[in-house]
Amino acid sequence: MSYTIEGKIISIGEVKNFDNGAKAVDYQVETNEQYTNLYSFDMYKSADNVQHIDNFIKDNKVGDNVRVEWNVRTNEYKGKFFSSLSPWKIEQVNKIKQKTMGNIESNFLEDAINQMQQDDDDLPF
Repeated sequence: MSYTIEGKIISIGEVKNFDNGAKAVDYQVETNEQYTNLYSFDMYKSADNVQHIDNFIKDNKVGDNVRVEWNVRTNEYKGKFFSSLSPWKIEQVNKIKQKTMGNIESNFLEDAINQMQQDDDDLPF
């Protein structure tokens, strides 16, 4: 089961490098709901996928409004259970809106062109 939230990045931790080539970073997102919620995400990538962490650091800054899709992971260690929020997709909200507006504009233009082409066929002479 996956979850989605929208909010503002309020902090990004230091990137941790592991001996096996993997990387990890944690970041916190605060929502603007009636009751403000704070979410802390742990992103871990193995050596063959570390570019995702590098891209996250390059593309996201504290204060950015983002939409995060994530899962809850729970591990058991010596009879105790530990849960973490594992993000699998993060997008900046303004880029999502730009994509949506771009799609609306292109659909509008296509409809207008189609209408003009149909109008040309209906000439009375």
